[in-house]
Amino acid sequence: MKAGNITAVYTIWLREMKKFVRARSRIVGNIAMPFFFLAFLGTGITSSLSFGGGLAGLSYLDFMAPGVIAMTLLFSSMFSGISVLWDKEFGFLKEMLVAPVSRISIVFGKVMAGMTTGLLQAFIILAIALLLGVNIVSAAGVLVSVIFILLISMSFVSLGIAFASRMRDMQGFQIIMNFLIMPLWLLSGAFFPVQGLPAWLSVLSYMNPLTYGVDGLRANIIGVGGIPVIISVSVLAAFSVAMISLGAWLFSKTEV
Repeated sequence: MKAGNITAVYTIWLREMKKFVRARSRIVGNIAMPFFFLAFLGTGITSSLSFGGGLAGLSYLDFMAPGVIAMTLLFSSMFSGISVLWDKEFGFLKEMLVAPVSRISIVFGKVMAGMTTGLLQAFIILAIALLLGVNIVSAAGVLVSVIFILLISMSFVSLGIAFASRMRDMQGFQIIMNFLIMPLWLLSGAFFPVQGLPAWLSVLSYMNPLTYGVDGLRANIIGVGGIPVIISVSVLAAFSVAMISLGAWLFSKTEV
């Protein structure tokens, strides 16, 4: 990659990070919902639910915490594509596109920013989970979970950029994102085990790439997973490569 493109990646990453830090309402909103899920839903259900089988002895709060992290990454990553629409709206994207840098470097800058903010949010939520009593298996497991956090963020930031590249209507983008997010979220095993589901629902769950991200986080954070970690990493990595390739290709055809 040329020096100019590397500078472009860094500049776009820095711009997106400054926007994130300055948008305090966005930070509060991204953290408040996971906190309420863990503090109220997780704690409340823990008092009245017990797992059986391979999950026996595991509290629902422990089970739910990795799923809440994945849910936050999904929502924030997918909606980060809206920055492309804002840049279209205010003319900044046109200035970037006529700059002497590759369009792919613009995509990489936005993806890197999404991965960085995703990692920050994930560790804030993990800290909240610890304060609420979630049992973490080991510090090494948390470090390995960073791989899954980055892959989830990369995948869905790229997917959000891909859709935003072909759209102009901000409201339409939000509708499409909600339409995609809900099944991805509900079929990922974030809030209930995918093992033991009816056959048709189990097939849909295992077709969902987020399922492998949730299971990988759960295996490394609380030590309970239903899918071998190497399979989860492989599936999620392949999906990430596919999505960033799609996002880069569609963005390269963007016209303003």
